[in-house]
Amino acid sequence: MPNRTVFFVSDGTGITAETFGNSILAQFPAKHRHVRRPFIDCVEKAQQVAEEIAATAQREGRRPIVFITLVNEEVRRIVKGASQGLVLDMFNTFVEPLEAEFGVKSNHRVGRFSDVAKSEEYNDRIEAINFSLAHDDGQSARNLESADVILVGVSRSGKTPTSLYLAMQHGIKAANYPLIPEDFERGHLPSSLAPHKRKCFGLSIDPERLCQIRNERRPGSRYAAIENCRWEVHQAEVMMRREGIGWLSSTHKSIEEIATTILRDIRPDRLIY
Repeated sequence: MPNRTVFFVSDGTGITAETFGNSILAQFPAKHRHVRRPFIDCVEKAQQVAEEIAATAQREGRRPIVFITLVNEEVRRIVKGASQGLVLDMFNTFVEPLEAEFGVKSNHRVGRFSDVAKSEEYNDRIEAINFSLAHDDGQSARNLESADVILVGVSRSGKTPTSLYLAMQHGIKAANYPLIPEDFERGHLPSSLAPHKRKCFGLSIDPERLCQIRNERRPGSRYAAIENCRWEVHQAEVMMRREGIGWLSSTHKSIEEIATTILRDIRPDRLIY
C-alpha cells in the first residue's frame, strides 16, 4: 500500500481532525506524511490550502487524503472543491444527521476552545496541569490529599507524560512518585504515600526497554545497567502487589490507553461527563 500525504484542515486547532483521522488511518498498513493546517477560517486561507492540496496531488501522482472540520459553508466549499484530494468532511458526516435527530440547527461555533475564560472545565484543566507539574517526580508531598491520582513506579517508566496527559486531556490532578532502591530496602511505601494508597496506580515496564531508555539519559551508568533495571522493576512489582496497588506495564501501551485504564480503575466518574 503506497504512502499518501494526509491533510488535516480545520478552522480551529486541527486537533479533532487529526485525532479522529489518525484513529481511522491506524487501520491501514502505511506510514503517511501528515500536514496539519489549523485556523483556516476565511476564503483566502481556504484557497491557499486548496492550491496546496492540488499541488501535492500533481507532485506525488496520487490524490491526498483530506480530513476537514470546517464550519463556514464557503470555506468548506472551497476546500472540498480541491477535487485532486479525497475530502472527508467529519463535521457534516455527524452534524447534519444530529440536526435532523434533535430537530434544531447547530450553533456552527468555530473551534473547540471558544470562550475559554468562561469555561469552568478549561480552568480546571489549567489547575490540574499546574498541580501535576508541582508534583512531578516526587518534588512535593504537599496537598496530596487533593490529588485525584498518584502514579508510582521506577524512574523512566512513563509516569510524567501520563500525569501531564491526564491533566491536559481530562483535568485530573495527577501526582507522580518514583520508587527508588531505598524504598525497596525499607520494604514499604514511602510514608507520604501511605495515607493515600487508594489513589495510587502503578506503572511498570519491561527491563530491557527501561535499560534502553535510561542509557539514552545516562549511558554506561549503574542506573542504566540491565541487572539494576531488572532488580528495580521486580522490586517495584513486588511492592505494588504487596500493597494492593493496581498497575500495568507501559511497555507496549500508548499514553491514551494507560490514562483510560487509570480513569477506569481510579476515577470512573471522570468517564461520565
